[in-house]
Amino acid sequence: MSDDVAAELREQFRTAFEGADFPVTDQMDLVPALPNGPGTRFEAGDVSFSAMELAAKLDGHQEFPYESVDELVDDVMAALDAEGVL
Repeated sequence: MSDDVAAELREQFRTAFEGADFPVTDQMDLVPALPNGPGTRFEAGDVSFSAMELAAKLDGHQEFPYESVDELVDDVMAALDAEGVL
């Protein structure tokens, strides 16, 4: 995956999750921040998945609580890289 696709996804995650009430203690704390709830889609290049699909990919990778959107997004990106999505 190109750096452009990773950067685009990072920005989409930041925009989607920045409205969450931090600190967040589990994935359910993030749902109200999503523009279309669990159906929110993240798309860049050939990569496309819903928030629900993202949650499944992140299972076992996230370490709650997160104190800031940047801390959360860094972990999301690392998890997607570990899962071979990036």
